Amino acid sequence: CSAIDACANSNGGCSSKAECRRTTPGNRACVCSDGYSGDGIVCIEINPCLVNNGGCDRNAECTQTGPNQAVCNCLKGYSGDGKTCTYISLCSQNNGGCSEFAICNDTELTERTCTCKPNYIGDGFKCRGNIFQELLRNSNTSRFYFHLEALSIRDISGPGPFTLFVPRTDVLNNDPRVKDWIAKGEMAQVLRYHMVGCANLLYKDLTAITNITSLQGDLIHISYSQNSLVLNNKAEIILSDAVGTNGVIHVINQILVP
Repeated sequence: CSAIDACANSNGGCSSKAECRRTTPGNRACVCSDGYSGDGIVCIEINPCLVNNGGCDRNAECTQTGPNQAVCNCLKGYSGDGKTCTYISLCSQNNGGCSEFAICNDTELTERTCTCKPNYIGDGFKCRGNIFQELLRNSNTSRFYFHLEALSIRDISGPGPFTLFVPRTDVLNNDPRVKDWIAKGEMAQVLRYHMVGCANLLYKDLTAITNITSLQGDLIHISYSQNSLVLNNKAEIILSDAVGTNGVIHVINQILVP
């Protein structure tokens, strides 16, 4: 006589995910394979994500990859290996995309607000200070700033409001009269002729005005034709409405001469 192998046929009636183990002649035990649970006749794949998020961080997503196997991936707005996830502050990198003159505040996941600092105005992504400061920050107007500094002219650093007509940098660099004005001590008056006090005049405001008085004392004539604003029948406004905390800057393509 020979012992009957209960596991010889059809895995002994055990699940295909189980091991059939011979016990005594004619008997067997069914044991679910690793990664499965059940009585051996029925074996169900274990999903580790169902218990304690699979050992992942609470700010991570657990994804089953196989029987009792899973990977952990940090949720959006967090970084780490999935087992440990740390909140990413949007404001910690490049000021959250806000202006360098703005305060970045994290609000919700992947969200932040940008607010201009005191003494600056704007939407938080672009913030401007007073127009004296802004002259230096724009290559179109920086030469005008250096001329003001050289002559210690600080009129437009006050509370204002002011309206400023600034000859573009290349115009100031290339006009031979500039050196003569400096040599003769006339440059300060030429510069002040480009400034208007006690008025914050945007482009649309200028279209309704024919004359304004400069800080130098002489009038500036304004004409509007063919969708262009022209000063003293010569200088055209080519860039407009750079608004600062104490006024507005317009860039022109010619130097105004009193």
